[in-house]
Amino acid sequence: QVQLVESGGGLVQVGDSLRLSCTASGRTVYRNIVGVMGWYRQAPGRERELVATISRAGGPHSADSVKDRFTISRDYVKNTVYLQMNNLKPEDTAVYLCYARMYRGTEDYWGQGTQVTVSS
Repeated sequence: QVQLVESGGGLVQVGDSLRLSCTASGRTVYRNIVGVMGWYRQAPGRERELVATISRAGGPHSADSVKDRFTISRDYVKNTVYLQMNNLKPEDTAVYLCYARMYRGTEDYWGQGTQVTVSS
């Protein structure tokens, strides 16, 4: 069992900043090593897209559309991943979903999502 609990979304203005957090917990987390954690987003009528991921082996990786504005980081002890989003744009409006996969695991785990709305 893996629970991913996100927080930090909201309604902001163009150019504002937000910080998202996501903590992984549950029996599977406590018995294994969380490998990759990250964030995807999905806007209405659009496919889910990668925002950023981070792991010990691969380090951080961000989509080209956000790499100059978003920073992903992680607390490996707390099994928590963060997404610092700066200079937000209307096109960043979406539901942001936390993602995790156990080390050497094959199953993807998803959070419920947190809404980010950027108003112009």
